[in-house]
Formats: sequence, C-alpha cells, structure tokens
Amino acid sequence: MRRRSFQTLLTASGAAALLALTPLTADAASFSGGNYGAYGFEGQYPTVGGCAGTFRQVGPTRTAGGMALKYFYSDRCGSFARIENSRTNCAAVLERSNSGAARADGWVSETVDPGVTYAYTKIGNNLHGRVSRALLACDGHVLTSTTWT
Repeated sequence: MRRRSFQTLLTASGAAALLALTPLTADAASFSGGNYGAYGFEGQYPTVGGCAGTFRQVGPTRTAGGMALKYFYSDRCGSFARIENSRTNCAAVLERSNSGAARADGWVSETVDPGVTYAYTKIGNNLHGRVSRALLACDGHVLTSTTWT
C-alpha cells in the first residue's frame, strides 16, 4: 500500500510539473472579417487532409525590412499567405474577393508567436472566379503585398 501511494504521488507531481510548464494560451491569433468563411476550406489551415501537399508558391517572394512574404495556391483548395523571418507585431494576411474584382470581401490574418519568426494564414477560397492576395502587415501597416490572383 505504501508503494502504491508513492507511485500515485510521483504521477501527480509529474502531471503538475507538466501542467506548470504548459502555456495556458497561445499568443498567436487568427482573425478574420467580411464574409470570410463563406466558402469551402475557409477557416481551415493548409495542412488539413485533402489540401496538405497540394499548394505551390505562386509569384516571387516579396520582402520588406528583411522579412519575407510568400503566396501559395492550390487548384483544389484555394490559397494562403506565409511570412518568414518576421518580428513580433506582424501578421500574414490573406484578402479574398468573391466577385473577382480587386476589392476584398473577406480576409483572414495570423500573427507571429513570440519566439517564432513565421506565421501562415488559414485557407482563402479563391476558386471559381474568386481572387485573393497576400499581405505582410506590421504594427497595423501593410509593408508589402502580392498582386490579386
């Protein structure tokens, strides 16, 4: 009985230690607006089954202040934006137009986690005549963007 109590105490202590080391919330956050989420795959990350591995980079990498902006497209799922070598207070943004005009009707963004230098957005569905573009924004200002595709 005494041995079992000791094992229980060790298990409980280990669980408490792991809980103490686990962050309660993530600092990066996904935000969206307009009619984002109205089309298939929107609201999901590009790693979702059926989409994973189908994306390819479209257009050149854009840079601003040593940070990189990349735009990826899949003819099955849509597109997403990724930023690399980024500082905090920056976000990858994907704008989507459901009419095909270069005017955003929906958008999604993802901020950079502290200690990480990249972020990528959830999927924007720019299939069937819809278009999208990627942006790198820091402190509320767009530093660079891709063209509408």
